[in-house]
Amino acid sequence: MDQRHIPLRSAVKAEDKWNLESLFKTYGEWEEALKQIPQYAEKLASFKGRVAENLLETLKLYERMEQTAEKVGVYASLLTAQDEGDSSAQDKMGRCMMASSAAEAQISFFIPEIQAVPEKTVAECLTKNEAKNFAVWLQKILRLKKYILSEKEERLFALQSESMQTPSTAFSMLTNVDMDFGKVQTPEGELPLSQASWSAFMLNENRDIRKTAYAQFYRAFDSHKHTIASLYAGSVNQDVYRARARGYASSLERALFPDKVGEDVYRTLIAVVRSHFPVLHRYYAILKKALGVSELRHYDVYMPLTKRVRFITPYDKAVDILREALAPLGTEYTQTLCAGLRSGWVDRYENKGKRSGAFSSGAYTGYPYILMNYKEDVIRDVFTLAHEGGHSMHSWYSARNNPFMQYGYTIFEAEVASTFNEQLLFQYLLAHTEKEDEKLYLLCTRASDILATLFRQTMFAEFELKVHEAVEKGTPLTADYCRAVYRKLLEDYFGPDMVLEPESDLECLRIPHFYSAFYVYKYATGISASLSLAQRVTKGGKAELDDYFKFLKSGGTLYPVETLRLAGVDMEKTEPIETAVGIFAALLDEIEKNLTKK
Repeated sequence: MDQRHIPLRSAVKAEDKWNLESLFKTYGEWEEALKQIPQYAEKLASFKGRVAENLLETLKLYERMEQTAEKVGVYASLLTAQDEGDSSAQDKMGRCMMASSAAEAQISFFIPEIQAVPEKTVAECLTKNEAKNFAVWLQKILRLKKYILSEKEERLFALQSESMQTPSTAFSMLTNVDMDFGKVQTPEGELPLSQASWSAFMLNENRDIRKTAYAQFYRAFDSHKHTIASLYAGSVNQDVYRARARGYASSLERALFPDKVGEDVYRTLIAVVRSHFPVLHRYYAILKKALGVSELRHYDVYMPLTKRVRFITPYDKAVDILREALAPLGTEYTQTLCAGLRSGWVDRYENKGKRSGAFSSGAYTGYPYILMNYKEDVIRDVFTLAHEGGHSMHSWYSARNNPFMQYGYTIFEAEVASTFNEQLLFQYLLAHTEKEDEKLYLLCTRASDILATLFRQTMFAEFELKVHEAVEKGTPLTADYCRAVYRKLLEDYFGPDMVLEPESDLECLRIPHFYSAFYVYKYATGISASLSLAQRVTKGGKAELDDYFKFLKSGGTLYPVETLRLAGVDMEKTEPIETAVGIFAALLDEIEKNLTKK
């Protein structure tokens, strides 16, 4: 795609778009499904006060409502993501949220009544063959019993669900649609600066262009800093409110409890990463030397450790590479994934109004969709495609091996399947690249990717912890406070070789994941687990591969730490994080060795 012109959605070729007909063939079908949500809710509400004696019937009804709501919601969210300026998509998303919120309010009695059902009644119900699909879900619901409120209180929470999305929605609209980042003059002419093109500018070999793009990008955030900080403060305050209202000791406990992840897993991640700061700072010392600069600046940190090698990887070629790179996972895996990547799973390229970045999203029925902003001259986008493909195949296996009520795996587990694929891709490219400069570039790219996923996401996780704890202690979040906390973290993580810009700490205001609190740590734990598992699978035999597929197929049948233990890695121990840091350090050894030869 010509980066001098970002097309309108209407100008994008059909083969470059995802095909949403696996969800609904027409808008009319979606409308009919939307109408079913309040109908299911009304019918379920008729059992109020009688759930115990109609347990199986109400569970089936609840399942149908939830499955319909999921499908309706995913469809609307994908339409919105492909063009956030599309008023029709916004309307669908709004009506979907209103319908879901109203339904949740109407059936707010249901979960408390489930939790009040005598254990004997639950046990008797589960003896029926039709009830087996609900066993795991019931177990998890009953575990949450002590944090479930009264019917009236749960109804109030349900009624608030739509409005609680306001900070995240407003942030997305502001940064992806309303904010104008302008254009940057380059030797190829003026190129538009956007959330999606940001990474390409930060990889530009011309330092002046990087500096200009960096300053221009953050100038836009600086002009909206108080608004964005207010939105983020609203999101954090909501997290704290929801934790306190339900009786959790902290917002962190509330975020981790449903997955049965102990706070020690979160805090140990931060502690272990901090204990290895010398390895991280070594990376930046190498980068400073490699770039030949007297001062390493914040707009330099995305540059590779060696001179950029121009990889041109058209989308179809990237799919062919993934087929070969992921071959250790078998033909079913690669054939399914590659067919999907070519025929309707993926929305491939940037268009005006499209959400930045990449994600995988789908419903129980339908394709496991992938949003990309693919650029053939950015090698990381091939890794991103492998990453999101890992998510989608995890969903594909989970949906085909579990009933709806227990197919949903946690985000904690999700980041394992995605980064596992990245590691296999790296190993393949390194083994099939003959040119020394290309090998060195791949080594450097992989090191920087592990840095971004393990160290950088841990820094984000530490920021989230600090600001949530501050609010819990009564400190109001302002732009200046957030920036001060973030700047200290930047100084700690980047070390003595980094010279920060005055606007560097504005970065804390542009991270969309911060609106899903305590999410990002899962990237760091995920890559730690995946590096251990990739090593185990590629060096092992059929048993180790079978263990990995047990993990992919398990869905929500176990808690995430238990599932990963089944696959062969224990995230309650420090070893996976230590292993990941060790692999990173080994990459630096190879990089320094090769740089010395040059």
